[in-house]
Amino acid sequence: MSSASAAIPQPGRTRAFLRLVMIEHSVFALPFAYIAALTAMFQLDRNIHWGRLLLVTIAMVGLRTFAMAANRIIDREIDARNPRTAQRELVTGAMTVRHAWTGALVALVFFLGAAALLNPLCLALAPIAVIPMVVYPYGKRFTNFPQAILGLAQAMGPIGGWLAITGEWSWDAVILGLAVGIWIGGFDLIYACQDVETDRETGVMSVPARFGIPAAIWSARGCHTATTALFVWYALTTDAGAFFWLGLLIVAAAFLYEHSIVKPHDLSRVNRAFFSVNGFIGIALFACALLDLLVRGLTV
Repeated sequence: MSSASAAIPQPGRTRAFLRLVMIEHSVFALPFAYIAALTAMFQLDRNIHWGRLLLVTIAMVGLRTFAMAANRIIDREIDARNPRTAQRELVTGAMTVRHAWTGALVALVFFLGAAALLNPLCLALAPIAVIPMVVYPYGKRFTNFPQAILGLAQAMGPIGGWLAITGEWSWDAVILGLAVGIWIGGFDLIYACQDVETDRETGVMSVPARFGIPAAIWSARGCHTATTALFVWYALTTDAGAFFWLGLLIVAAAFLYEHSIVKPHDLSRVNRAFFSVNGFIGIALFACALLDLLVRGLTV
């Protein structure tokens, strides 16, 4: 370890690992797994099955934690060459690769264990869900569209949430999954605009690096328009009520705000758009969806 790295305060291993995987960012995808799971419960018997909901939570957080840890491990050399990411734990030495892999494998065990406890279909499909989580960090090495892989990975959350309750395939869940995947892929396009110059210098592939920031911003706007349309489709197919539609209006307004503060010539508020607005979108739609289901008869 270099003297510069040694000078950086070394947090406890668990704390460093949680910082490494940015555990708080589970807020982006977890609410949509809950929406799918609760809607499935409403259609099944109108009762909340708390045990299954806990297992959905463990599975989602476990898989996301594994994916983030694997991403950081695989990308550690790229992160070291980027000033924006040079302070990440695997670069500074606050976390070793060995300990990161240990945390990742523990998270994977939790994911697989939760899937096994849910139903046979969840367990059978669990290994398939892991594949895009590992492929995504390599994506920026062989395609200009790594966000498409990220979107595929994130789309599995709502689908898995529905399968966890019913044990059966649902196209309604696929619609919600596509909405979430395209949404997250879209805001990752915006986030990647920060690294255009560094990515071009280091050979990292992305839409902004290949096609430019304006193209990436407009692509993100297209993604979020498609997301809104898919949310509307999901509301129609599941016979959603007034509160869910209110949630969609809030989401649409949030998208408009997000794209009003991020422009090709002004990326100064990317972090506000990425962290604050997108976190708000997930929480707001979940709150409205839950209220809608409760009003329509979902029993706590």
